[in-house]
Formats: sequence, structure tokens, C-alpha cells
Amino acid sequence: MVKINEKNVFRPMILMLTMLLAVLVVVGFTAAEKIENANVADEAEVEVAIPSQFGQAGVGNETTNVTAVAEDNKAMIAIGAALAIGIAGIGSAMGIGIAGAAGIGAVAEKPERFGKSMVLQAMPMTQGIYGLLIAILLLMGAGLLGGGGGDMELLSKPYIGISAVAVGLAVGLTGISAIGQGITASASIGGAARNPDVFSKGMIFTVMSETLAIFGLLVGILILVGINLL
Repeated sequence: MVKINEKNVFRPMILMLTMLLAVLVVVGFTAAEKIENANVADEAEVEVAIPSQFGQAGVGNETTNVTAVAEDNKAMIAIGAALAIGIAGIGSAMGIGIAGAAGIGAVAEKPERFGKSMVLQAMPMTQGIYGLLIAILLLMGAGLLGGGGGDMELLSKPYIGISAVAVGLAVGLTGISAIGQGITASASIGGAARNPDVFSKGMIFTVMSETLAIFGLLVGILILVGINLL
């Protein structure tokens, strides 16, 4: 039976967390710059409001500001979608790999266990599916899918971009639970290979890690509904 080396598991986790920290720092600086630009845009709209009352002098500038904010928010939404599928996808890939290492060992000894081993190995993939689902919903809400262009009035709201990044992080970070799920699935594969009656109990243990990802998905959907992107 293949044994999982803890060092081989935790070293990639530390590397991934380091990468996530770097991403969060970049997103933080981007968010701060975006908020500052939004405040400048609001001030500019106030300045052009007075001449627009007497004619059309300020209409062009106001429209330009709204369009610029909307385009910036679309970029932030794309970043949120990338974070959702990227982080969750990394977690799922690691979880599937960990479970697969145990699966190949179990199948080598008892080939008839292939089907049940595949079921347990596939379970960490669901976090990646959650990330893909949220990424698609974000891109559709921004009008980046389907060619609709999105609701420019809604996309011009300063909080839309930051909220989209928050959605991506909520789903992506909770998707890291796939690593723990993969470790549990690995142990369940080994246990089921020795005692077939353990399979159903191993499934229950393996599913427990996924509840955190479901919570993250639920929060992400609630945020999307709250900001009218869904």
C-alpha cells in the first residue's frame, strides 16, 4: 500500500499559501488604487454636474467617467473569476493527486477495487467545480460571456469590482479544503482495500471536509445576489 509522506503533502501547501499571500497583497493594492480612482471619479462628476445643468458641456465627461469605472470593474470581476477557479483548482488538483497515489496502490493489490477507488479520488474535484461555477456566474454578470456587455449602470458602482474579488476569494480559499479531503480519501481508499465494509463510512469522513467549500459557495452566491450580479 502506498504511504503518504507528510513532507510531500505540506511542502506544496506551504508554497501555495505563499503564492496566495502574494496574490492577496497584489489584490489589496489594486483594490486600494481602485477605491482612490473611484473617489476621484465621484469628485469629477460633481464638478461636471453644474455646467450640465445649463447645457451639455458636462455630459461627455460624465459618460466617460462612468464607462471608465465600469471597465475597471469588469477587470476586477475577471480577477475574481480567476481567483475562484485558480485557487480552488489548485486545491482540487492536490487533493486528487493525494487520493490517486493511494488509489493506484490499492488497485495494484486488488484490481477489483478500481471503481470504488475512483469514486473516492474524484471527490476532491467538486471544489474545482464550485470555482468554475462561480467564475462563469461572475463573467456572465459582467457581460464578458454572451456578448451582452453587462449593465453599465450597475458595473459603474464602485463596490462591484471589490465585491467580485471577495466572491472569488471566498470560493477559492474554501476550495483549499480539497487538500484535506484528498488526505481523508486516501486513507479511506486504503481502509476499503483492507475491509470493503469501510467504504461507506470512508465516504462520510471524506465528505465532511467539503462542507467548508459548500459554505464558501453559499456565501459567494449570496454576495452575487446582494450586488445584483446574479
